[in-house]
Amino acid sequence: MAKDIAILPTGNIDAYIGAAYQIPMLTANEERRLAEQLRDHGDMEAARRLVLSHLRFVIRIARGYLGYGLPLPDLIQEGTVGLMKAVRRFEPDVGVRLVSFAVHWIRAEIHEYILRNWRIVKVATTRAQRKLFFNLRSAKKRLGWFSRAEVERVAEDLGVKPETVLEMESRLANQDLAFDGDESDDDDGPLAPAAYLPDMRMEPASAIEYEDTMTDRRRRLLSALSGLDDRSKTILEARWLTEKKQTLHELARQFGVSAERIRQIEKAAMKRMRLQLEA
Repeated sequence: MAKDIAILPTGNIDAYIGAAYQIPMLTANEERRLAEQLRDHGDMEAARRLVLSHLRFVIRIARGYLGYGLPLPDLIQEGTVGLMKAVRRFEPDVGVRLVSFAVHWIRAEIHEYILRNWRIVKVATTRAQRKLFFNLRSAKKRLGWFSRAEVERVAEDLGVKPETVLEMESRLANQDLAFDGDESDDDDGPLAPAAYLPDMRMEPASAIEYEDTMTDRRRRLLSALSGLDDRSKTILEARWLTEKKQTLHELARQFGVSAERIRQIEKAAMKRMRLQLEA
C-alpha cells in the first residue's frame, strides 16, 4: 500500500490528477481502521492515507467550479485543505463514510477561496449574499437581467429579500477596472479612473499639509526620545532608528546584560514613548 500512495508529482496538474486517480480507494473497514488509528493514537500515516485516497473526490468537486475563471490547481489545493480538516474531525463511530462527511468541508474551503479571489472587491459578505453568489447563476434561465417575477421566485427559493437578489445580480454583472486602464481598451469602453481622478500629490495645499505633518511627527519623536535615559535611548536607536539594526544579543554583549533584559528595557521604553506621543 505504501508504494500505491507515494508522493504525488508537482508542477504538472495533469500528472498530479493522473497520479491521484491511481491511488486505490479504501474499503469501509480500511477507512474505519485508519480513522480509529488517527483518533486514538494520533497516527499521521493513517491521516495521510485517508487524505490521499480521497483526492479524486476533491478533484471532481473542484472541476465543478471552473466556471468562476480561477485556476484548477488552486481550487484543488483549497479543496484538499478542506479534506484535511474533515479527516481531522471525522468520527468513525457515527456510521457514515468519510467522503459523505468531507464534502461539506471541501466545498466550504473552495467557496472561501472563490469569494476571496473572484474579484478585487469582495462581492459577498453576509450569509444571504454568499448563498446568492453560488446559486444565482444556476437560477437564471436566460441571458439578460431578471424580470420581476424571476427576482421574486429566486428570492423565495433561496429565502432572501428581492432587493438582495437585485443587488447581487448587479454585483455579478460588474467587472473589475484597472486604475490605469488597458492598452487594448477601445474608445467605446469605460474610462479608467486615472483618466478622470485628479492627482492631489503635487497640489500646493496637500504638499504643505504633508510636510507639516512629517515635521510635527519628527519633533514629537525627538521629544519623546529625549525623555528617556541614555541606555534606553541607545537601545531604541540601535534597534529601530539605524540603517543596520542591532540584535538583542549584540546589545546584550555591549551592555553586559542578558538578551531578555535588553528586550524588557526596549519594551518599557517603547511604552513610555507611546504614552508621550499619544498625550
